[in-house]
Amino acid sequence: MSLLSSLTNRIFLASALLVVAAMGVVIYRVNVTVAAQAEGDLNAGLDESAALVERFNRTAFQDFVVKGQLIADLPRLQGAAATGDPPTVGPVAKDYQTRLGADLFVVVGRGDRVLAREGRVPMSDADIAALLAACRASGDGTAFQPFPGGLLHVAAIPMEAAAPATLIVGVSLDREAAMTLKAATNSEVVFVAGSRVVASSLDADRTRALAPVGSRTGAFTVPIGDEIYIGRVQPLGPPGASGAPVALVLRSRTEHLRFLPHLHWQIALTGLAAVLIATIAGYLVARTVTRPLRALTGAMRDMAATGDLARALPTLGRWDDEDVRLVATTFHQLTSALDRFRREAAMRERLSSLGRLSTVVAHEIRNPLMIIKSAVRGLRRHGSPEVTAAAASVDEEVARLNRVVAGVLDFARPIRFDLAPADPGEICREAVRAALAAAPDVPIDPPDISPDAPAEVVTDAERVRAVLVNVLHNAQQAVRARADRPADLPPVRVRCRKAATGRWTIDVADRGTGIAPEDRARLFEPFFTTHRGGSGLGLAIARNIVEGLGGAVTIDSQPGGGTTVHIELPERTTPAEARA
Repeated sequence: MSLLSSLTNRIFLASALLVVAAMGVVIYRVNVTVAAQAEGDLNAGLDESAALVERFNRTAFQDFVVKGQLIADLPRLQGAAATGDPPTVGPVAKDYQTRLGADLFVVVGRGDRVLAREGRVPMSDADIAALLAACRASGDGTAFQPFPGGLLHVAAIPMEAAAPATLIVGVSLDREAAMTLKAATNSEVVFVAGSRVVASSLDADRTRALAPVGSRTGAFTVPIGDEIYIGRVQPLGPPGASGAPVALVLRSRTEHLRFLPHLHWQIALTGLAAVLIATIAGYLVARTVTRPLRALTGAMRDMAATGDLARALPTLGRWDDEDVRLVATTFHQLTSALDRFRREAAMRERLSSLGRLSTVVAHEIRNPLMIIKSAVRGLRRHGSPEVTAAAASVDEEVARLNRVVAGVLDFARPIRFDLAPADPGEICREAVRAALAAAPDVPIDPPDISPDAPAEVVTDAERVRAVLVNVLHNAQQAVRARADRPADLPPVRVRCRKAATGRWTIDVADRGTGIAPEDRARLFEPFFTTHRGGSGLGLAIARNIVEGLGGAVTIDSQPGGGTTVHIELPERTTPAEARA
C-alpha cells in the first residue's frame, strides 16, 4: 500500500499543502488589502468631512441670512430705520441682534450712515463702509471680512420699506466654529483668508506649521510635527469666486495608519500558528470523514445483500463529519420511508381486498339475519319463559350483528356528502340529546358554545352529528368503565370554538379510563376496539367523514386521566373539497 492509496492520507496531505499555500497568499493579500483599505477609508473620510464642512457652512449661513431677511422686513425695525435717528434705532437693533444671535448687526441709513452697530465683533465705520461695498459688489450680496481671531461672513440685506436703509448681519468663523466642525466631522478644520490662518481647531504650534499651505488647492499632504497629515482645501465662498477664504480639512495619516505595522506582525504570527494547527488537525479531520464513511458503506452493502431496509445504521460520534452524518440520516430516512411505504402498500392492499370481501359478506349475512329476526318474532309468542328468554337473547345478538354489518358497509362504500348551511351549536346540542337518549346513565354537560363560534357553516350536518354521537358514545363507555369516577368533575363535556381563519373545532372530553399508550397508534384502524361488543369501525368511519369534509380529528389521552377528542372542520366545505 502506497502513501497516497489511503483516502485519509490523501485528504491530510492535500489539506496541509493547501493550507500552507493558501495562508501564504492570504497573508500577502490581507496585508496589501488592509493597507489599501485603510488608505481608501482615510481619503473617503477626508472627502466626506470636506463635504460636511462645505454643506454645514452653506446651510447654516443660508438659514442665518433667511432669518436676517425676515428681521429686515419687520415693521418695527423698518420704522426705526426710517427715522434716521441712531438713539431710536439702537435699542431695536440690540433686541433683534440678541434674538438672531448675530456676531455683527449693523443698520445703515441714508448716505451709508451707521445708525446702529451691535455684536461681539468690533467694526469701525470705515470697515463697515468697505464691507458694505464688498457685499454690493458681490453677486449674492455676501462678503468675508477677517478680524482678530476669526473670519466674519456677512450679508447686506436691503430694507425696502425704509429705503435706502440696509441691514448688515454677520456670523463669525472662529476657533469655536472650527471646534464645532471638528466634533461633527472628526477632522481638524482650519480657516484661511488669503495666505493667513485666521482660526484653527489645532493648537498654536501646529497651526503655525500650516502657514505654507494656505495658498494650496485640492488635496495635499503636509508634515506637522512628528505626524503626516493629508488635507483638502474646501472653498467657503460661492462657486467660481476667486480669492475667497477657504477651509482646510485635515486628518492625521500617521494616526490613522498607526495600527498597520502591528497588524502585519499579528497576521504573520497568526498564519504560522494556523499552518501548524492545520497540519496537526488535518489528519484528525480526515479521520472524521473516512471512518464513518467506511461504516456507512458497510451497512449499505449489508442492506443490498439482505434486503433488510430496517437494519440499524452504525452510530456516529459527535466529532464525525457533519456531511457524513447528514448522508447517514438522509439514507436512514429514505430506507425507513421505503420500508414504511412497503408496509403501508401491503396494508392498503389488504384493506382494499378486505373492503371488497366485507361488502360481499355483509350482503350475504344481512339476508339470513332478516330471516332469523322474523323467526325470533314467532318464538316470542311462545308461552314458555325459557323460549322467550332465548328469543330475546337471539334478537339482541341479531341486532348487534346487524350493526356490525351496517358499520362494515358504511366503511367500505364511498361516502356521499350533502352540503348545506347549518348551525354548529345546534349540531352539538342534537348530538348530546341523541347520546343521552341512548345512554342516560352517564350525564353529559350542555354543550359549551363559544360566542365567537360561527353562527352558520356549510357542511354535512347529519354526518357531523353522527360522528359526534359516536364519539360521545365512546366517552360514555369510558366513563362507565371507570370505578373511581371523580365526583367534582363533569363526566363528559362538549365545547365548540372558532379556531384559525376559516376553521372551527369541537372538543369532546371525558373523565374516563383513558387509553393505553400502546393502543393510541391503532385507534383509527378498522376493527380495532377496546370495548367488548364493539365493531372497531366507529372511529375509522368518523375519521373518513371528518377528513372527507376537509377537516382533521386527533385524540389526546392519559391512562386514568380521561380522553379528549379534537375535531376540526372548515367553516365552508365546498363540493370540490369534499371527498369520499
